[in-house]
Amino acid sequence: MSDERWMGAAVALGERGRGNTAPNPNVGCVIVREDIVAGRGWTQPGGRPHAEAMALAEAGDEARGATAYVTLEPCCHRSGRGPACAGLLAEAGVARVVAALGDPDPRIAGGGFERLRKAGVEVSIGPGADQASRSMAGFLTRSRLGRPYITLKLAMSLDGKIALPSGESRWITGEEARRHVHLERARSDMILVGRGTYEADRPKLDVRLPGLEERSPRRALLTRGEPVEGWVRLGAPGEAFGLADVNDLLVEGGSATASAFLAADLVDRMLIYRAPILIGDGKSSVGYIGLTDLADAHRRWVLADSRMLGVDRLEVYERRRD
Repeated sequence: MSDERWMGAAVALGERGRGNTAPNPNVGCVIVREDIVAGRGWTQPGGRPHAEAMALAEAGDEARGATAYVTLEPCCHRSGRGPACAGLLAEAGVARVVAALGDPDPRIAGGGFERLRKAGVEVSIGPGADQASRSMAGFLTRSRLGRPYITLKLAMSLDGKIALPSGESRWITGEEARRHVHLERARSDMILVGRGTYEADRPKLDVRLPGLEERSPRRALLTRGEPVEGWVRLGAPGEAFGLADVNDLLVEGGSATASAFLAADLVDRMLIYRAPILIGDGKSSVGYIGLTDLADAHRRWVLADSRMLGVDRLEVYERRRD
């Protein structure tokens, strides 16, 4: 099996920790010896143990002479919460470490690779980089920009409406699309709605998928008014920069909140669930977002994925930031 395929397995393991490891990254690791998996690991809730430590514990003596596939550069800094993974890999006697990405954390930033090479471990960097970047987009965005990776979810009709004129919006999309939304919630550290949505629906914003109920994210409210007990208050979209312990933020609505985040250019990814219905007069999915020249609207969004969820279509767009 090629390095890219083994790294794909490591990325899939890392996805198990997504939404559950902040402020640490959701790393995945596979230790392979003679094309047989000797150990697997992913970052555990709260950020420890790290993926490499988990995989090494499972591999035991089989790690000696093996190749470790890890989605992010192994850490090398001292921590009171556990040993450095670069040191653990070297001490275990792995012959080769393949990493998808370097770690932007200034405490590491190449230091993990240097420590491995000094110990005689062969290091390869780059296989599966695109997959790993998407999987750990929350950690990478927070490291580089100082804020979470922000996903905006919109469920709409074919003509771009999210509710009837009366405000009724249950249910525009079908059961399969709603289950996918709950999976996205389980992958997020925090979920946010606006005050209008809170007052109208009193949403629980929990995860209602069997086996994932404990993965319900923290709740946040975009409002200039009084805070609500049990909810994190954001007075403006820009206050997302103050969420130091959040990697992935999911914005679910409503229209004013979606517009505010788009106008502030803080949306990195859009999930558009499009139902095969027409509403006509009704509530639009977004309002004014600050656009004054149609030419500026082009080349901002790239279609990253498209699939059918029952009768509904999901379109995933990523913000292009050159």
